[in-house]
Amino acid sequence: MNSPGLVTHISQNGLPDTRARLIAALSLRGMDIIARVDHSEAAKRVGMFLNPTEVFIFGNPRVGTPLMNAEQTIGLDLPLKILIWQNSEGAIFLTYNDPRWLSKHHGLALETESIASAMTQALEAIVVEASSPPA
Repeated sequence: MNSPGLVTHISQNGLPDTRARLIAALSLRGMDIIARVDHSEAAKRVGMFLNPTEVFIFGNPRVGTPLMNAEQTIGLDLPLKILIWQNSEGAIFLTYNDPRWLSKHHGLALETESIASAMTQALEAIVVEASSPPA
């Protein structure tokens, strides 16, 4: 799990609670959930097995649009995504692309660095909230 640009957190909650806490954390921050892709359900439909694996696609155009105006290729990686997945031992993880890494990957100029840093901080807070045990 040490791929460049990927950030992974282990959840202290089960899958349903992690999912619910993620949705709540995104909503609290005004993020629009654009889509949810359930890869394990898709695998089941074709007679295959995959441990629970879901991608939540979300964003805020007020934040992403300036990045795309600076370099439109970042549109391949926006809106942002968080993967919730369960490994073979039953542990639940949340993984996302670090926006600062995405910014460098797409050759964004320094003037967009503050946006990418703010996105990174927001994602970190969202994932920590989703993966932490209830207070």
